[in-house]
Amino acid sequence: MKNLVFTGVTLAIITSGLSLAHAGSLENLERERAILIQTMLSGDVGVQERETKLETSGVRLVDLERMVLRDKSLSGKNTSMVQAAFQNYDLTFLVHASVEKSRSVTDHWLQSVGLSTQTLVNARMGRR
Repeated sequence: MKNLVFTGVTLAIITSGLSLAHAGSLENLERERAILIQTMLSGDVGVQERETKLETSGVRLVDLERMVLRDKSLSGKNTSMVQAAFQNYDLTFLVHASVEKSRSVTDHWLQSVGLSTQTLVNARMGRR
């Protein structure tokens, strides 16, 4: 009897969790882009590993960017997230924008947020 109740409660929790865990194409794009940026900025990753992770993430981002651009359900939404995504094309569609400007994704992102290689070289690590 306890086993049956436990199984029923477990199924109810899983079923309710599945209905709440729906992410749209834009949310998936934002999540993958955050992973790519985190990989770019991480000091714990070696050069070869970073390059591999950036390449893998870039391929996924191309697909997700295409999905967002073709997502008809977004055209009817007037949420702040959708508006911000399309107003900041260069940052939202990072891979497409970097290809259009003939730059690497990293260089494009750094320039879009106002950083340059020279700024990073001159930066000092310290406590604030």
